[in-house]
Amino acid sequence: MTEADRRPRLTPPIADVRRAVRDALAAAGVVQGDLVLVGLSGGADSLALAAATAFEGPRAGIRAGAIIVDHGLQDASAATADRVREQAVALGLDPVVVKRVDVASATAGGGPENAARDARRTAFTEAMIETGATHVLLAHTLDDQAETVLLGLARGSGAASLQGMAEAAGTVLRPLLGIRRATTRQACLDAGLTPWDDPHNVDPSYARVRARREVLPVLERELGPGVAEALARTAEQLREDAEAFDEMIEELIEDLCEPAEAGIAVSVGALEANPPALRNRIIRFVVFSEFGVALERVHVLAVSRLVTDWHGQKSLDLPGGIQAARSGSHIVFSTTGSTEVLPHEH
Repeated sequence: MTEADRRPRLTPPIADVRRAVRDALAAAGVVQGDLVLVGLSGGADSLALAAATAFEGPRAGIRAGAIIVDHGLQDASAATADRVREQAVALGLDPVVVKRVDVASATAGGGPENAARDARRTAFTEAMIETGATHVLLAHTLDDQAETVLLGLARGSGAASLQGMAEAAGTVLRPLLGIRRATTRQACLDAGLTPWDDPHNVDPSYARVRARREVLPVLERELGPGVAEALARTAEQLREDAEAFDEMIEELIEDLCEPAEAGIAVSVGALEANPPALRNRIIRFVVFSEFGVALERVHVLAVSRLVTDWHGQKSLDLPGGIQAARSGSHIVFSTTGSTEVLPHEH
């Protein structure tokens, strides 16, 4: 008898996770006949998500599979991936794709956490293309969201980082952002599923692990329960604010910008007329939209000074080989240093 055939008694944790999956699939517009893949590590969060998706998917006519990424960072990683694959098959997930990645060469910098994340994203994209899946479901929980916000606060990363993770971002769905980690572990226990505990999740060399095991418990003890939920609410509120700002900017942007040689020009007068918060967002938005580069606050403020504190400064060198310069009544962003504003086409 497989794990799926045991039909575990429906307990509140199992019901909560299933409901979260059901709501996420419906909100994303996943329809009958579509295939979704669960990013399955074998940990309690992803195993609970996999079990819930295996249950809810077929009942909505949605095919449910899994993508398992073997990071190759531990001696027994291949055996672990094979064990997780067997669990996925027993749950009724199909197809089940296993991909081995080279974390060391995934990215040139940013540390092992970023390297592993980049490698996973590549593996997920490849698996979706190979299988024709419409979405990949990731098992980030409310606790993960709280940790993300807390780390962003510690870095002084600003509102963009404090928004945390989105429940839906393109083809990526995170159904469990409203579910606590304790709930997913209990759901696995209730369903008779044995999760794999990644030793990296207790390695204090990782900042996220220290936030999880040391910082958040202290905050809960000293400030009272509910800190994780409060941090998650902060992320949700900031995301709502950011979406409103972005909608405003998209409505304004065509009137603010003109083409420039090897780049784009933004009206100084229009930037100056807006409050700093909106002005800085416009600068970030324009640079990211045109060049795909996310400016840090120090760079945004330097560009803003070309608007509000102009006294003949030279052009600024920004990340990604971009230059910003004031040319007459415009701030010109370019990749070659050209400051020529081209005639506007009406």
